[in-house]
Amino acid sequence: MSSKLEEKKIIVEEIKNKLQNSQSAIIIDYKGLNVEQATKLRKECRENDVDYKIYKNTLIKIAANEIGLEDKEGVFEGPTAIAFGMKDPVAPAKILKKYIGEFKKCEFKAGIVDGEFYTADEVVKLADLPSKEELIAKMLGSLNAPISGLVRSLSGIIGGLGIVLNAIKEQKANEA
Repeated sequence: MSSKLEEKKIIVEEIKNKLQNSQSAIIIDYKGLNVEQATKLRKECRENDVDYKIYKNTLIKIAANEIGLEDKEGVFEGPTAIAFGMKDPVAPAKILKKYIGEFKKCEFKAGIVDGEFYTADEVVKLADLPSKEELIAKMLGSLNAPISGLVRSLSGIIGGLGIVLNAIKEQKANEA
């Protein structure tokens, strides 16, 4: 077997593993990005545990077919890059949306979340979702609000009781 064929098999295995083990895979058309822009995008991806890679479409198709993902939309045509969200399924979509808006050169093709294909429009909606941390913070804030209100109410009652008791004490002192 030729070494080129072995290299391609290794890359197909890498793609399969990433598609199976990532929480999401966002596919974009990266055409038009210059080196500086691509470097900036890759850096932010690395900082957010997102693996951004450019692969040959034929190798992506082989890997996707081997794990049962069919390219129904012709997604794997033209310049293709994939951002794999290893920890946060929304992170790749958010990062790519930010740079698509900033550079105005690349565009979403599709996404794969939990083994399901998402259209480009659905990926944009995914990017607009709050992150896991934001949702947790909102939930904790919602849980904390009633407790804070209860504490304020109780302290108001206790303060009022103190005023009443002080008034009674002064009244008793004036009567004596």
